[in-house]
Amino acid sequence: MTDLRNIAIIAHVDHGKTTLVDKMLLAGKLFGDHEQPGELIMDSNDLERERGITILAKNVSMYYKGTKINIIDTPGHSDFGGEVERVLNMADGVLLLVDAFEGPMPQTRFVLQKALEIGLKPIVVVNKVDKENCTPEEAQEAVFDLMFSLDATEDQLDFPTVYGSAKFGWMSDDWKEPTNDIIALLEAILEHVPAPKVEEGPAQMLITSLDYSNYIGRIAIGRLQRGTLKSNQQVALINKKGKIKRFPIRGLFVFEGLGKVKAEEVHAGDIIALQGIEGFEIGDTIADPETPEALPTISIDEPTMSMTFTINDSPFFGKEGKFVT
Repeated sequence: MTDLRNIAIIAHVDHGKTTLVDKMLLAGKLFGDHEQPGELIMDSNDLERERGITILAKNVSMYYKGTKINIIDTPGHSDFGGEVERVLNMADGVLLLVDAFEGPMPQTRFVLQKALEIGLKPIVVVNKVDKENCTPEEAQEAVFDLMFSLDATEDQLDFPTVYGSAKFGWMSDDWKEPTNDIIALLEAILEHVPAPKVEEGPAQMLITSLDYSNYIGRIAIGRLQRGTLKSNQQVALINKKGKIKRFPIRGLFVFEGLGKVKAEEVHAGDIIALQGIEGFEIGDTIADPETPEALPTISIDEPTMSMTFTINDSPFFGKEGKFVT
């Protein structure tokens, strides 16, 4: 699968992930000259558009120089950290976006740590270099220091860096030399993100995410680790307790552009969607019915809540009225 790349985009909230993906889709010629897709194409959920944030991880794809690039846009808010942890398992590399003015932020540390733990090597994208008083080189050095503190390997520390402005649609190897496109970033993806490693053996896929359609119900999404799958083929669903059920694949999809397209056959390494699998949960395995073999389930940090208790030092303390309305 040398003509395929799977990448996830991670960053702190509002550092420009979704805007960058939008520009990548435009660079992939997914829209005609007469079409006006608008801003934040990826935030299709009503709540996402209302709040201007990404809540659900999205899968899209584009083509560059004959290579299919599967792009996973992830949430930046720590509230949706579990969503990020799950989808990182589908990627072979990550784009780490950092604001040229703010540098790495707390959520940057969280998602970067998860990416490094599973062995992903980042391409650092220092974004928003058009801001006044920004310090792109210091932001890049801060990323290096952060990765060093997270026990990154020597190979991970030898990361490539691209500078630019997703808002104005340009990327460059030198932030002082703006360009007219994001070709520098696309070239870095082809050069530094490895093609999927295809394992030998029967079909095996870990359900990493899900989607829903009013017409066909729940859709299982994941990366096919090995083997091939065909439409209408019988598969085994192995849940976390090891219980096995068998179902036919009613619909087999791959991601093309902003949507899914039906496929008759898919191969290992690609990110796919399956229809017709009933009662599945994230972390279950789709396997060959003749030799069902479960994949390790995804370990996700438990949700935590922090509370701070302080004395009431308000100047109005003790001056409340008798009746509270």
